[in-house]
Amino acid sequence: MAKSFATQAEAILDFYQHLRPRFAMGDGISIMNPYKEAATWGLTTQFYRKFYSDDRPRSFIFGINPGRHGAGVTGVPFTDPIRLAEECRIPNEMKRKAELSSEFVYAMIDGYGGVDAFYGDFFFTAMSPLGFVRNGKNLNYYDDKELLRDFEPFMLQCIRRQLETMPTTRERCFCLGEGENFKYFSKINQRHGFFKEIVPLPHPRWVMQYRRKRVGEFVELYLQRFGVEG
Repeated sequence: MAKSFATQAEAILDFYQHLRPRFAMGDGISIMNPYKEAATWGLTTQFYRKFYSDDRPRSFIFGINPGRHGAGVTGVPFTDPIRLAEECRIPNEMKRKAELSSEFVYAMIDGYGGVDAFYGDFFFTAMSPLGFVRNGKNLNYYDDKELLRDFEPFMLQCIRRQLETMPTTRERCFCLGEGENFKYFSKINQRHGFFKEIVPLPHPRWVMQYRRKRVGEFVELYLQRFGVEG
């Protein structure tokens, strides 16, 4: 039986605090769990208690897995130390290193109406709440077939637990990445029926690496798919 929580903040924090990955990984692959770091956990706690201390349902947005310079530092998906301080108003002593995905996401959040409006309606999560590193570089969960095979039961467990303990709608969620992440999510969703519809969105990093001059267009695309009228 799933636990019951007074606020979504407490459900989210309990979820991150009790991640227990038990699956094999290939040579050179390691797990990145930012929530084990005291400083990161302190920032994570501040963020979720600031924006999620209620029981309002949010639409879920599924990323891939945390990167080293965003959630890997702050514990908050797509939020680097700069955006955490300047946009979310949470001072921190982390190294002021910008992260491309965070830059796009906060341009989009600004277009939505700011952090209070956006986080009041949405919750960023990921197919894997933990990151993967190989040879010092970020590794996407789907880039290694053996990792994906062994990791899938943990992934399914994480999705179920979030749906059981956090208020959300099962009608529709969003997926960051229109390629492999969307393909894989669609496959497991068809099998397990987590959501009635998954809406794909171009991944923020892809936008910033390959379509940077058109950032405004992609912000508008996100807002349109979120149902914001121009």
